[in-house]
Amino acid sequence: MAKFKKKKKGGQQAINTASLPDIVFMLLFFFMVSTTMKEVTMKVQARKPSATEIEKLEKKSLVTYIYVGVPMRQYQSVFGTEPRIQLNDAFASVDDIQSYIAQEREAMAEQDRPKMTVSIKADKECPMGIITDIKQSLRKAQALKINYSAVKGSKE
Repeated sequence: MAKFKKKKKGGQQAINTASLPDIVFMLLFFFMVSTTMKEVTMKVQARKPSATEIEKLEKKSLVTYIYVGVPMRQYQSVFGTEPRIQLNDAFASVDDIQSYIAQEREAMAEQDRPKMTVSIKADKECPMGIITDIKQSLRKAQALKINYSAVKGSKE
């Protein structure tokens, strides 16, 4: 049998790094596509009430949110402990709701405007008077499709 001798010159071969930029860009695109940004900074505590009949919303891009609840602890020195309305990232009054709905409607595509849904995320301890005032303001703004956010609960 013949014996083979290994060549002992040069050491280890260098790693080919030609495809490294491709791999880096694939990872970058993956994280850009799969990451979602937080849309609203919560300034009110909105503990959802429980409900037995719940339906999931179809298209979340057609939903406009109104948050109602007691301001967070860091805002209580300025805004008090009474329930407040939050539209996007700012506190608002009932009078601001009509202009907010008009602004959100204008930002939508023309064919999606009739499908616009307003979701009220209210704290379970929130007085019904504020919710009624919000509903009256939504009627004036012609936003008649209203949804109340809740968590699945049992019949009690």
